[in-house]
Amino acid sequence: QVQLIESGGGLVQAGGSLRLSCAASGRTFSIYAMGWFRQAPGKEREFVARITWTRGGSSLYADSVKGRFTISRDNAKNMVNLQMNSLKPEDTAVYYCAASRGLGAFTEPDYWGQGTQVTVSS
Repeated sequence: QVQLIESGGGLVQAGGSLRLSCAASGRTFSIYAMGWFRQAPGKEREFVARITWTRGGSSLYADSVKGRFTISRDNAKNMVNLQMNSLKPEDTAVYYCAASRGLGAFTEPDYWGQGTQVTVSS
């Protein structure tokens, strides 16, 4: 079992920044990749970013956040962070941390956090 706890959500003005964190506990040795999804009201859940636990890490971003968001990891703390800059109102959503045991696509994570609200005002 793996537990994921998100933190860092909040309310910011357009153009501002937030930093989300996700701490993993339990059988963390089974994790291959960790990342973030988000879901806005009335919309489907969408992929945001992920990073693998391989040497150096391999990062992947959704086109909508490239150049604005940066994902990073802290192996010693079993933690991933998402630095979100130049935030837009359309970034408003509940952000969910996720972790996967698989080696392939990050489409069906095995573990989910409870979510943290990010609201960007215009």
